[in-house]
Amino acid sequence: MHINESKRMKNPFVITGRIPEAYFCDRRAETQKMIRALTNGDNICLMSPRRMGKSKLIQFCYDKSEMHEAYYTFYIDILHTSSLAEFTYVFGQKVFDTLRSNSEKMLRTFVQGLKSLNAKFGFDAGSNMPTFSIELGDIVRPEYTLSEIFACLEEADRPCIVAFDEFQQICRYPEKNIEALLRSHIQHLSNVNFIFAGSERHLISEMFLSSAKPFYNSTCQLELYPIVPEEYIPFVCKWFRAFDKQIAEEEVEKVYQLFEGNTYCMQRTFHEAFINTSSGEACTQEIIRRSIADIIEDNGHAYSRMLSQIPTRQKELLYAIAKEGKAEKITGGAFIKRHTLLSASSVQAAMKKLLELDLITQDDGFYTIPDRFLLLYIRQLMDGNAF
Repeated sequence: MHINESKRMKNPFVITGRIPEAYFCDRRAETQKMIRALTNGDNICLMSPRRMGKSKLIQFCYDKSEMHEAYYTFYIDILHTSSLAEFTYVFGQKVFDTLRSNSEKMLRTFVQGLKSLNAKFGFDAGSNMPTFSIELGDIVRPEYTLSEIFACLEEADRPCIVAFDEFQQICRYPEKNIEALLRSHIQHLSNVNFIFAGSERHLISEMFLSSAKPFYNSTCQLELYPIVPEEYIPFVCKWFRAFDKQIAEEEVEKVYQLFEGNTYCMQRTFHEAFINTSSGEACTQEIIRRSIADIIEDNGHAYSRMLSQIPTRQKELLYAIAKEGKAEKITGGAFIKRHTLLSASSVQAAMKKLLELDLITQDDGFYTIPDRFLLLYIRQLMDGNAF
C-alpha cells in the first residue's frame, strides 16, 4: 500500500478487525516461520503474554495469499469456554460460519457429516442454505460430535488449518483426560494442521514440553516477544507523518516503556492520540497523557464493576501486585508484611482465583496484571496518579 493510498484509512493504528499489511508492524520472522511450518504439515505451539498480538499474527498469516487461496482456515478462541461440550459447540459454530463464507459444497458436507446434530440445523428458504440454529444444550455427546467435526475437516477438498487460541483453557474443564482425547483425534489427521496458542506460559509449556503429557513433542515452538523499539518507534513516526502529523521519537519511546512493549496497549494509545492530533500539528506528551486517561475513563465503569464483585482478599492481593508492577514470592513473609496481607494461605487462595479470572498472570515466578490499562486504573485509585 502506497502512502497516498493509505490516507483512505481514517486511522493507521488498527485495533479491531483485520490489519492491512502496511499497518502490521514487524513480525516478519514469526510470520515466515509460522507459514513455513504450516505449509510443510507441522503443528505449532504459539506462546505469548496476553495482548501481545498472537491472534492478529494468526489472522495476518491466514490472509497471506499462500494460505487463504490454498487452505480453509479456522480461528477459535476458547478462553471463555468451561467444558468439553462448550468447546465442541464453539468449534462447530466457527467451522460452520467459515465454510458458509467460503464453500457451499463443503458447508453441506459438514452439516450432513454431523449426524449427531443433523436434525438440529435450521434452513433458510430464501438462500436455500442451512443455518446454525444449534444450542449449547444440543451437544449431549461432545466426544462423538467432536469426532464428526474432525472427520469432516479430514475429508475436506482443501487442507485445513485450525487455530485454538487460549488452548490452556482445556486444563480447567471438569472432564478428565481432555488432552488425551484431543491428541487421539489430532494425531490421525493428515489433512488438518493446528496452531495451539496460549498466554499462560506455565500451563501451555507443561502441556507441550512435559514428557508426561499427551501433546509432548507434537508441535514446533514459537514464542512472541514484544516488538523491539527499534522497529516500533519508527513505525509510529512514519504513519503520523503519512497523515501530515508529527510525533517525536522520544514521546513514542515513553509510551513503549510505560506499557513494556505491550502491542495492544501501545496501538490503542496511538489510535487515540492520532485522533486527538489535528492535521499539521504535533502529537505532544499532553495529548498522549490525555489519550491514555480517556482510555482508562472509557473502561472505568467496567473496571469498577469488576472490582466491586471480587472478594476483599483477592482485591488486596490484586492491589499489592499493581503497586509492585512485577511481584515475586507473593506468599513469602516479606511480601505479606510489606502489603499488610492476612496470611500465606489466604494469599495462595486469592492468587489461584485471580489466575482463574485472568486478572493476573504468572511467568517465571513473577505475577503481573496483563491488562495494563487496568493496572493504571488501580494505581490511580490507590494514589491518584495512573502514570
